[in-house]
Amino acid sequence: MQIRSVGIDLGKTTFHLAALGASGKVLVKKKFTQKQLLAFTADMQTSLIGLEACSGAHFLGRALRQQGHDVRLIPAQFVKPFVKSNKNDFVDAEAIAEAVERKNMRFVPIKTDDQLDLQAMHRVRDRLVSRRTAVINQIRAFLLERGMVFAQKPAKLKAAMADVLENADNALTPMMRNMIGILWDEWKSVEQQIDELADRLEQIAASDAGCCRIRQIPGIGPIVATAIVAAIGNGAAFRKGRDFAAWLGLVPRQYSTGGKAKLLGISKRGNIYLRKVLIHGARAAAMRIKRDRFPIGAWMNALEARAPRNVLVVAMANKLARIAWAVLSSGEDYRPAVSIAGA
Repeated sequence: MQIRSVGIDLGKTTFHLAALGASGKVLVKKKFTQKQLLAFTADMQTSLIGLEACSGAHFLGRALRQQGHDVRLIPAQFVKPFVKSNKNDFVDAEAIAEAVERKNMRFVPIKTDDQLDLQAMHRVRDRLVSRRTAVINQIRAFLLERGMVFAQKPAKLKAAMADVLENADNALTPMMRNMIGILWDEWKSVEQQIDELADRLEQIAASDAGCCRIRQIPGIGPIVATAIVAAIGNGAAFRKGRDFAAWLGLVPRQYSTGGKAKLLGISKRGNIYLRKVLIHGARAAAMRIKRDRFPIGAWMNALEARAPRNVLVVAMANKLARIAWAVLSSGEDYRPAVSIAGA
C-alpha cells in the first residue's frame, strides 16, 4: 500500500484521517483520539501530511514532523473547493489530502513555541484592552443616566473618578455608588495587567534580534515588532514584501473582468490584530515623525497632498509591512534610503 498524501481533519477530541494512493483512491479511512493518531502515524510510512491551520494544528504539526513526516498547514478557505458533495469529517480529511498535493497551494508555516507564547501574550493583551474599553463605556453610561458627562478621553474620566465616588452632593444613590466603585476597581485592575504585559513585551522586544532590527523602522515599536515576529518569524513564508502586505489585507480588493481592472478598498484579509496595530503605528508615524529628517517624508508629503489622511495611514502601514519583511528576511539592519527606495 503506497500512500501518496494524507489529510487529517482536526477536532478537540477526535481526529479523522484519510490517506490517498498514487491514483487518488482512498486507501485508509480511520478515526482516532490524539494519542491513537500519533501512535498510528509513528508506524506509518513517511508521508506528505496536510492539516487545516486551526487550533491545535501547530502542536500536531510539530509532533508529526518529529516522526519524520512532511507536514504542511493549509488555510481552511483553500481546502473548501476540494470538498465533494455533502460535508462530513472524512470528506474534509480527503479534501485536505487532495489540496496538500497541489504545487501552487499556499501553506502556513508551523510556529515555534516562542512564537506561540508571543502570540498568546498579544491575544491576552488585546482582550484586556477590549475589556477596559467596555468597563469605561459602562461607567460613562451609568453616570450619564445621573446627569454626569465627561470629556471623551479616558484620562478625563479617570481624573474625575475620585470626586464621583466621594462627592456626597452628586445624584448617585448608595447602590449606584457601590456599582461605580466596583467598576472603578475593575478598571484599575485591568489597566495594571495591561501595563504588566506591555512591560513584558518591551523586554522581549529588547532581547530578540529580529525585533531590535525592525524597531529601527519609524512607526514600529515593541508592540508592533513582537506582533510581526510572532506572526511570521523570519518571513520565510512569503516570497516578497508585497505578499506579506497582501496577506495582511493592506492591498486593494480586485474585481476585474473583460480586461477592465477595477480596484476597491483594502481587502482586510489575514491577521486582523496585526493589521490593526500596524495601522496604529503608521498613524503615529504619520503624525509625529519629522518628515524632513526621513527619506520617506517626501513620499508622505506627496501622497498627503492628493489623498485623505486615512489613505496615507493605510499606505504607510503597507510600506511598513514590506520594509519589516525585507529586514526580517534579509537578516540585515534597517537602512532607510535603501529599504524605502526598494519597498
